[in-house]
Amino acid sequence: MVFPDGIWILALTSLIVSALGWKKFLYFISLGYGFSIAAMGLVMVAMYRTSLTPHMLLLALLLIAYGCRLGGFLLHRELRSTSYRKELPSLTKSSHEMGAGVKFAVWISVVVLYVCQVSPVFYRLDNATVGAEVWAYVGAGIMLLALILEAVADYQKSAAKKLRPDRFCDTGLYRIVRCPNYFAEILFWTGCFVSGVGALTGWQWAVAVVGYVCIVYIMFGGARRLEIRQNKRYGTDPEYRAYVGRVPIIVPLVPLYTVEKYTFLKG
Repeated sequence: MVFPDGIWILALTSLIVSALGWKKFLYFISLGYGFSIAAMGLVMVAMYRTSLTPHMLLLALLLIAYGCRLGGFLLHRELRSTSYRKELPSLTKSSHEMGAGVKFAVWISVVVLYVCQVSPVFYRLDNATVGAEVWAYVGAGIMLLALILEAVADYQKSAAKKLRPDRFCDTGLYRIVRCPNYFAEILFWTGCFVSGVGALTGWQWAVAVVGYVCIVYIMFGGARRLEIRQNKRYGTDPEYRAYVGRVPIIVPLVPLYTVEKYTFLKG
C-alpha cells in the first residue's frame, strides 16, 4: 500500500490545525476537527485547481462549508454560551490527568481519522476519475442536506435554551429524533462516502471504510454520553421520560430509544 503525496499533504494540514488540542485537549476533537476538515478541503482545491471539474469542486466546497460551519459554531458556543461554559469542566476533567504521550497519541489518531473521513473526495480528485459523476452528485446532495439539518438543529436547540435553559429541547427536529445534530453528522459522512463510489479502487476502499465506520461509532458514542448526562439532569421529569420513550435517540423512524446500556460505545 503506497499513499500518494497528496495524502501526506492533507495529513500535515490536519496535524497543524488540530494542534489546537495542545492548548485545550477538547480542541483535538472540536475546533481542531471542524477546522481541519475545512483546511483539507481548501488544500484539495489548491492541489487540484487545474483539473477540477464542477462535481469535484462542489464536493471540496461542501467539506469547506461543513468545517467552517462546525468550527465556527463550536467557537461561538464556547465564547458566548454561559450554560456550555458551565458544563465544560465536567466534559474535560479527565483530560487534565493525561500526559504528553497520551495527548500525542490522540493527536496522531485524530489526524489519521480526519484524513480517512475525507479520503473519498480526495481519491476522486487524485484518481482524476472519469465517469461515475452521478455518485458524486448523489453524495453531494446528501452532504448538502446534512449541512442544512445540522445548522437547523443547532439553531433550534440554541433558541430553545434561550427560552428555557433548564429544560430539555423537544421542539423542531428534536420532535423527530433526540440527537438530530449527530444524525446529520452521520448523514454528511454517508454522503461523503457515497461520493467515492466509482472513484475508489483497491485498498482505497479500506481507507474510506475505516473513516466512515469510525465516525459513525463516535457519533453513537456521543449520543450515549449525551443521554447519560440528560438522564441525570432530567430523569425525574415525567415529560422527559415520556419524550425519550417515544422519540428515537439518533436515527429518525428507527425504534432505538436508548444506547446507555451499550457500554462498548465511547464517544
